[in-house]
Parts: sequence; C-alpha cells; structure tokens
Amino acid sequence: MSRRSRGKGNVHFKSSRNRAPRQYTEGEEGEQGHFLLELRTIADAGLVGYPNAGKSTLLRKISAARPKVAAYPFTTLHPIVGVIEFPGYRRATVADIPGLIEGAHRGLGLGHEFLRHITRCRVLIFVVDVAGSEGRNPVEDLQNLRREIDLYDPTLSSRAWFVVANKMDLPGAKENLKALQERFPKLQILPTSAAKGEGIDALKQALATQITGPRRECFRGDLRWTRRASLAKLGAVLWASGL
Repeated sequence: MSRRSRGKGNVHFKSSRNRAPRQYTEGEEGEQGHFLLELRTIADAGLVGYPNAGKSTLLRKISAARPKVAAYPFTTLHPIVGVIEFPGYRRATVADIPGLIEGAHRGLGLGHEFLRHITRCRVLIFVVDVAGSEGRNPVEDLQNLRREIDLYDPTLSSRAWFVVANKMDLPGAKENLKALQERFPKLQILPTSAAKGEGIDALKQALATQITGPRRECFRGDLRWTRRASLAKLGAVLWASGL
C-alpha cells in the first residue's frame, strides 16, 4: 500500500484575471508500506466447544441461521453468525465458532484461525457434550476448553461465560451432568438437547440476561471496539495511525 502526497492542480491558480490557468505543481513521493489486515467475526456471543458438541444444531434452534450439520468433526470450517430476537424489540448475534481441540492455542487443528474470532465476543458459551458420545469426559472437556482460551489470550478469562450441557437425550447424560454440577457448583450450567429442542427457552433467557445487560467494551491494541462503533470512526483512527 502506498500513499502519494498530492500536488496542486490548475484550479488553485485560477483568478478573475486568469480564468484558464496552465500552472500546476507536481505531487511528491509518498510513503509506502505493507500491512496485514485480519478479519474477525463480530458477535455478541460465541459458541465454543469441541467438534461434534452440537454447536451448529444449537444455533439452528435459537436463530434462523442454517449452518451445516453432519456426523463428523469440523463440519463448520468458518464462523456462522445467527441473529436472535428477544422480546421488547431486542436482538443479539451469536457466532458458531468451529470446533477447538487440545493445543488449539498453539495452532493445532487450525486453532488460531478459530480462536481469533472469540476475541470479539462479549459472552462465551461453552457447549459440552455431556453424554460423552465422542468418548471424552465432559468435566475434562470444560477444563481443557477454558485452559485453551486462557493460554491463547488471558484477557478472555474475564469475559462473561456460562456452560451449555448438550445432548441430554443420550444415555449417560444425566449422570455426567450431576458430576459436572458437583465439580463446578458455582457455574451456570444449562442442560439442553439441541436435537430435540429441549432447554432452548432457558438458553435464550440466559442469553438475553447476559447480552442485553450493561455494555462491555473490548479493547485490542490502540483501537476501542463496541457494537455501535461506526466505520467513519474506524477510518479516522486508521488514518490518524498512518494506515
């Protein structure tokens, strides 16, 4: 990217006596540089979890978004954003973040490609396969997810968050839910079955409480982001920074 300083055209030399001037000045060589711009999805809340935890199905149930759903890992390869309508003409956006795996903070499983979008979410919703249908322990899943988030960006640990215990319709889910609640007694854990549409109303209510509460600002470097930040303000900041 380069920026050339502008010269003066003949209009600058126009006067009452010189109606068609031929004078002008050349522009000078400007500055040149290379910049890496990174696109991040903006959403009020992000669904975070292991592959096949049911995040895409949940997003289908709570919004009009239609992410791809299939019985194999990494079905979602890029964030899908859905809009949820709340009573009182309120709304919120929720992003389906592609599945994370252990070591995602080091880039494993395209970890950086997925984790970067979480930094723009005000609320983190950890979706756990409480039935352990993929052969994992839901308690360990939650601990690993929280650790990956903290290792990638420690400031994310201070974000508002709660847990969705999904797949309650499968065998062993009730026992694992009890173990999860005993291990984390102070956490807000919402049992749901996205496949059968159970617990969806409670999830929407929790989202409404978290998202439509007091606004929180997200800081990244010298730029301050809010949902209402205008493109004009963003352009002014970039211009002042020499970008």
